[in-house]
Amino acid sequence: MSNLFELVSMSGFLYLTPQMLVMWAIAGVLFYLAIARGFEPLLLLPIGFGILLANLPLTGLMEPGEGLIWRFYQYGIHWEIIPPLIFLGVGAMTDFGPVLANPKLLVLGAGAQVGVYITFFSAYLFGFDLSEAAVIGIIGGADGPTTIYLGAKLAPALLGSAAVAAYSYMAMVPIVQPPVMRLLTTQKERRIRMKTLRKVGRLEKIVFPFLAATVIILLIPASAPLMAMFMLGNIFRESKVVERLNHAAQNELMNISTIFLGLPVGATMNAEQFLRPDVIFIFVLGLVAFMISTGSGVLIAKFMNLFLKEGQKINPLVGAAGVSAVPMAARVVHAVGAREDKQNYLLMHAMGPNVAGVIGTVVAAGIFLTLLG
Repeated sequence: MSNLFELVSMSGFLYLTPQMLVMWAIAGVLFYLAIARGFEPLLLLPIGFGILLANLPLTGLMEPGEGLIWRFYQYGIHWEIIPPLIFLGVGAMTDFGPVLANPKLLVLGAGAQVGVYITFFSAYLFGFDLSEAAVIGIIGGADGPTTIYLGAKLAPALLGSAAVAAYSYMAMVPIVQPPVMRLLTTQKERRIRMKTLRKVGRLEKIVFPFLAATVIILLIPASAPLMAMFMLGNIFRESKVVERLNHAAQNELMNISTIFLGLPVGATMNAEQFLRPDVIFIFVLGLVAFMISTGSGVLIAKFMNLFLKEGQKINPLVGAAGVSAVPMAARVVHAVGAREDKQNYLLMHAMGPNVAGVIGTVVAAGIFLTLLG
């Protein structure tokens, strides 16, 4: 009996708290969104499981220096390994053709970052320090890896909540964006048909990542880890001479990196750190940032139309794709446009600002690191 009592006393059941059970419920919501609804399952599933593990007492999985998942976090995220590898895979899957065919779309990708900066200043006014405000602001770009990268460097305590917020908004693009897009546009504007994009030559596609990496890194050196890997992945894709590397970057490496990104990020969300009013407020501010980014992209497209001739005008819906949720935002733009005109094919046009938005968010993160890092 004494051995039995000793075994029971050493189990985790006696150390469970109501707060831990609440975190189990939050993990359950992520499991539901990932499995039943198909919302960003590749990230929400490992993040949810990480949350569950972080709130199981006595496991030692996040014990500094010893825990298994702590090692994943320390060597993969804190040492800035995994997010750049994710960008390598994203670059290998990215087609810059729409941007090169219509360079004006780059402006929409940059313009949609307005929400990032507005939310940065708002978070600071609400009492967050500058580093925390930067991480909260970057959520508005709906770019999970960039949010994680910046959070790990500037505000590790907010990493888990910021990452979950970013990926949640990516998953909710079809819910959050359409009302904002319809509110800021007229039916006539939503029916604008854009000219068919010209065919982009292979040489242009090969030169672009070299040129973009050089110029952007020279301008914002702090963006180098993410931007370099993003453009390297694109070089793998467009060169057509390293198909094995391209395939590995898009598939095996991307999948492995995703596992080792999601699990430790979720494991940072223990009850003590997560169940605080300021963390809940982060989700609200992040949502506001995402909506402002969507709206600013639409409004900038409308402003550009004031100076464009008939036949060259931009469908303002395309501006909403300037957030970094690739390719979900572009698909939503196409779907909203198709409701007004079934023959209006906006997907490829929307991919331009969508891809440009990835670059814009990385540049924004680089600016924050330069000023606050």
